[in-house]
Parts: sequence; structure tokens; C-alpha cells
Amino acid sequence: MKKQDRVVAERHRASGSNSRFDGGQLPFTDYVARTREMIARSRGGAAADNLEAIVDGNAPFGLKPAPGFPPGQKKTYRRGVLLTHGLTDSPYFMRHLAALFQECGFRVMAVLLPGHGTQPGDLLDVTWQEWAKAVAYGTDRIAEEADEVYLAGFSAGGTLSIYQSLRDDRVRGLFLFSPALKISPRAARANLHKFYSWLLPSAKWVDIKPDGDSYKYESFPKNAAAQMHGLTRKVCGQLRQRGITIPAFVAASLDDTTVDARATLEFMARAAHPCSRMVLYATETDKLPLGIAAEKLELVNSGLPAQKILGSAHTAIVLPAEDGHYGTGGDYRNCIHYYPGDMGKYDACKGGAADVWQGEITEKNLKARTLRRLMFNPHFAMLKASIKRFIGGLG
Repeated sequence: MKKQDRVVAERHRASGSNSRFDGGQLPFTDYVARTREMIARSRGGAAADNLEAIVDGNAPFGLKPAPGFPPGQKKTYRRGVLLTHGLTDSPYFMRHLAALFQECGFRVMAVLLPGHGTQPGDLLDVTWQEWAKAVAYGTDRIAEEADEVYLAGFSAGGTLSIYQSLRDDRVRGLFLFSPALKISPRAARANLHKFYSWLLPSAKWVDIKPDGDSYKYESFPKNAAAQMHGLTRKVCGQLRQRGITIPAFVAASLDDTTVDARATLEFMARAAHPCSRMVLYATETDKLPLGIAAEKLELVNSGLPAQKILGSAHTAIVLPAEDGHYGTGGDYRNCIHYYPGDMGKYDACKGGAADVWQGEITEKNLKARTLRRLMFNPHFAMLKASIKRFIGGLG
């Protein structure tokens, strides 16, 4: 028996309560309450003093605009934005962006995608269509309260936001952070395991990890990869037939190893609206990507040797260094790329050894240093300023 087979645990099985979206037409507050109860039941084994924080971080949430903004003309609020997290992530990742949108006068809502927030096994049976239902539900709730509807998404949440915008004329603009528009072609074959995984449970998984993070799964099932492949194929096919004409703000990293940043550059090159803007993190900022007008592009040098940062990462875009969990002084360190193959480096990385650097888990970076995957954006204040300028240009 392989070592991996021995560690397939209860968390690697579907709970039966979180693979479908069942929000229906619930008021948003009721949806939030129901989802919090589901998360609490699933995470009930956590220590009592930690359970509340776990539920808060994984649950959908809403924010009302900061005081002083004029009301909408037809609805309660002028602008509203729906926030959608990424694959294996949670709404925790959208909290800092939510605060920014609230500060800018938006009614904010954030949804939890089916399969997330409970246990990794809940991604075994989910489909991307169920994720899309959650985004459609959230868009409807925003549209009930705000004159102008905007969608913001990180990674898979960005892809889902594009998908919704292509079928919903109410959407006035997009905020996309490391959008997943192209992933590994191997994902197309990910669900072939179904022919034999009934006998070999670990065959359902790309990775089985410790799952030590409260707000992000570390284990990764093959079905999740297959669903992302299906979603990206659908969206890219639609984009070839009908480009994005609404304003789009995009932030991405050229060093990204989770999604193909070239597809994001191609998307941005075809973004027709004159207000569209892109923030691009790269370690070589002297080479402008072809096809994107200079006035639409803000290049940021993501290498910060003085801070032992080799460059940005897929996981680093939407969180500031001050984040209490993932930031510089946070209690979580992303070292799972060493597990279980190099436990010496895993322990050194987790323990915060002095020679550990941070960045994306590229082959070059892994050869050069003991590497912790970067989970925060050292330039987050600059990103916030760029988003505010974009919002100011919307009129």
C-alpha cells in the first residue's frame, strides 16, 4: 500500500452537504446564516476558541458602504460589487478587497463557492456549474440593492465573474485578480481516475497534504482540476465569440505557476473599453508585453531582495503584508510544496529558518533557495491606489 493511500482521511471524503448550491432565492442575510451553520457543523471538531474564527473566515459576508456616499437613484445604493474567491480558497481572501470597496462606497457581498469552506473532500463531486450558480445568485442579490453591478474575483473567482458578465447585461465592470483563463492541459484528463479510484482512493487526488490552514485547502482533488478545465474552456470559447466590452481592472503576476499569465495578457490586450487597466507584477519590468497599450499597463517590479522576496506569486495578489494570518507576522506559512518529498526543507520553511526566502514556487526559485510560497502582496497599498483610480474613472 502506498503511503498516500494510508493518509486518505475523513476530510478527503465528501460530507454530503456542500457539493451543490442551494441558496435559491433566499435573502442574502439568510443565505449567510445558513452557510455559517453548515461550516460550523463541518468544522465542529475544531477547538471551541478557534471555531468562531474559522467560521468567520470561511463564511460569505456582506458590508454596507462607508457613511457619506449618496444613495442610488433607483435602488438603495449606487454601486454594488460581488466578491468571489478562488479554487480551494475561501471568502477570507476577499476581506481586504471588501474593505476597500466599502471605503469607495460600494455595497459588498461575498459568496462561498460549493465544495469550499468545509473539508477538501467536498470538492470531489462538485461541478463548475454549481459554482456558477453561486455567482449568479450573488449577482441577483447585488442587483436588488444597487443601481450599478460589478463583479470581482480572484483566480477561479475571476473566471466565474467573466462567465457571469458574458451572460448578464446588468454587469457594469469587472475586477479580476490572477484570473484563471488557462491552466495545465493535463487537467482535461484529471477525471480518468474514476475508472479505478473506487479501488485506490488516493487516485482521486492530485495532492494529499496536511490541511493545516484554516482558510484554504492544502489537499487538491483531481475533480477540482477537471472542473477548472471545463470552466476555462467554456469561458475562453465565449470570449472568442464575444469579447469583453465593459471596463475591466486586472492584476496578475508573470511568475504565476497556478495559471498561465499569457492568457491574462491576451485577455487584457483585447479589452476594448478605454477605462480598462492592468497591474502586472514581474521581475523584469524593462520588457513590455506586446499588444497592451502603455497607458493601460502599470508594471510593478516584484523582486524585493532586501525583504528576501524573489518575486510575486499567484497566492500573493489580494492580501497585504499586514494580514494577521498570511502576512509577514502571520501564523501560517505556505510550505506544502516540500511535503512529503523533502521534510527537512518543509520543517525549515515552516519553522521560519533565517535563510528562507519567499516567492512563487518556480523551478528556478526552488533551486536557488529554501522557499516559502508568498502569500501577501508587498505592494498592496499601490494596488489599492490603482483600484481607486480605476473606480474614479468609471464616472
